[in-house]
Amino acid sequence: MTDLDSRFSGGRNITMKIPPHRYDATIKFYREVLHLPEVTSPSGAAVGFEFGACNLWIDNCPGLSPTEIWLEVVTSDTEAAARVLADAGIPRRDEIEDLGSGFDGFWVSSPADLIHLVDSQAQSWA
Repeated sequence: MTDLDSRFSGGRNITMKIPPHRYDATIKFYREVLHLPEVTSPSGAAVGFEFGACNLWIDNCPGLSPTEIWLEVVTSDTEAAARVLADAGIPRRDEIEDLGSGFDGFWVSSPADLIHLVDSQAQSWA
């Protein structure tokens, strides 16, 4: 894939980063009020819900004040995607959360300061 052929698509995963004082009520809202089907992360550690065609992951984030929404963008070639995004002036934000060794992806910040995980389609949690 060349940089000019780089293709992106929205991933299936949306993450809501919640401050601890809002976490339990947020889980209760999706579980007991909306009755959305619960999904389990590959590690079993994250709480998530089916949200239409997407997965909505709820993360308890100490030290966070406002709630944040993080989005996933998938691509077939993360190296080419990194070049396309760098050429467009989109900043890498790999310092915000460790993805672990061997993970084929990275973090960026959109012009609106929304965090996006850019990862390979094979790496994305289905």
